[in-house]
Amino acid sequence: MSDDARPDTRCPVPHGDRRRTAPPGERSAPPVEVLDGVWHIRSLPLVRQVLREADATVQAGFSAETARQGMTGDHPPVLYADGPEHRRQRTATARFFTPAAVSRRYRDLMEERADELVERIRQDGGTELSAITLRYSVEVAAQVVGLTNSDIDGMSRRLERFFSGPVTGSTGGPRRRTGRVGAVLGSLRPIWAMNAFRLRDVRPAIRARREQPQEDVVSHLLAEGYTDREILVECVTYAAAGMATTREFISVAAWHLFEDDRLREEYLAADEPARHAVLHEILRLEPVVGHLYRRTTRDLVLEDGDERHEVPAGTLLDLYVRQANSDEQALGADARQLRPERSRPRGIRPEVLSFGDGAHRCPGGFLAIQETDIFLQRLLRLPLEFAHPPRVSWVELIAAYEVRDVVLRVGAGQGWRTPSPASTAR
Repeated sequence: MSDDARPDTRCPVPHGDRRRTAPPGERSAPPVEVLDGVWHIRSLPLVRQVLREADATVQAGFSAETARQGMTGDHPPVLYADGPEHRRQRTATARFFTPAAVSRRYRDLMEERADELVERIRQDGGTELSAITLRYSVEVAAQVVGLTNSDIDGMSRRLERFFSGPVTGSTGGPRRRTGRVGAVLGSLRPIWAMNAFRLRDVRPAIRARREQPQEDVVSHLLAEGYTDREILVECVTYAAAGMATTREFISVAAWHLFEDDRLREEYLAADEPARHAVLHEILRLEPVVGHLYRRTTRDLVLEDGDERHEVPAGTLLDLYVRQANSDEQALGADARQLRPERSRPRGIRPEVLSFGDGAHRCPGGFLAIQETDIFLQRLLRLPLEFAHPPRVSWVELIAAYEVRDVVLRVGAGQGWRTPSPASTAR
């Protein structure tokens, strides 16, 4: 039995349930269900098997099938590529996302920006957190990608307009309602935002790196012969992964930690591995991207114990990440509660499938966790409390939640928490 699979003899009291980050009415059972020809898979072992069947499925999420119809050029976007070309692209860029590279190149930047932003919050007596987390996540990701030749605040606004796609509903506030004119304007907004991002952010970065290459993704793509249009598509992909989703996770992690005094104190007193364990467990409960989609390219047999499912070629698979992450058969009866010390089956990561799995697993997982940890260590020492519950909405394009109206204000009778040596250790 591996260390991950060893029974937990301490059996600590769970810290609480997940927040309302799932769309209303989303089903949690059965493990496998076929509706109108689409296979809905909610079992952890089966979702993981599909994600690892690289030779039997292709990407079908993030509008991949529509995007492929209009793709030209020699370099398919890494998000939509599969097979040998995808492996080659991932191998070539892996050096930007290793833990050693992240700590060496970007940790000082994260700490400097986190210090500045949290000091601003302290002076202002509070903040709307989603605006701060957008600024922070954009600046960090921009360094990795190479989008450093434009105004960060402006780029943050442009990316927010682009990724604020159709919303399916919300909690903690009214649904967005648009009439026919609003729907038309909404459909044009991403096109306008994409063009603004291309002209004001991507084009200056390309121009600068043609003259003087750097150690970043844009420089790498230029060296590989990517066209300006191909680089734009890759920058949007990295923006979604490194900016939009990290922003949401920081907000939802802060939500958990500010509302649970015991968990917050444990987190602030812990060393880095233990803090990361808390964040991984929150991410397991609250995966930002709740669904992944694949289409089978050949007949596929899915097996879990005595269960056997024969999936025909050409089938669309809807993989329920949130439900797989809380599969009680795999993770225990308390799988829907937050318990950083939980045991896991052999080979299952602490965040389970929140960064995906297999060939398309997110390469920036360590970057996202370290970035979140560095910011929250500072934020959580401020005497803040929620003015009201945050509002959660759902974005269809990336099957993700948005956390907004995260209003924090100074709490009465509280003082600054002095960092302990363990909590500030690297």
